[in-house]
Amino acid sequence: MKSKLLPFIAIGAVTGAAISMLDKQTREHTVKTAKNAKDTVVYYAENRDELLALVESKIEQAQTVYGTVNDSIQSIMQNGNDIKELPTTIQSMVSETIDAFSKKDEQAG
Repeated sequence: MKSKLLPFIAIGAVTGAAISMLDKQTREHTVKTAKNAKDTVVYYAENRDELLALVESKIEQAQTVYGTVNDSIQSIMQNGNDIKELPTTIQSMVSETIDAFSKKDEQAG
């Protein structure tokens, strides 16, 4: 049996879009957005070098963000390891302090 979910979703979307176009502001906004999109596509179709430069710029930005996030994650992981070692370090310091005071008491007494 063939699923009817996708066709009904498509019918619902088309029906909703048609009903929303009854509103004048929605129609005007949709027409303006479509014109802007068309103008952008035409502009970049005529200026492919600029499109290529824009894409390269966005790729560089994404790589920079990835590097920053990766560095932050590495730092957090390192700090997590330092925090795990902290109780051992504190325990060692307390033991050394106790030993130092014990030796002073022995020497004084």
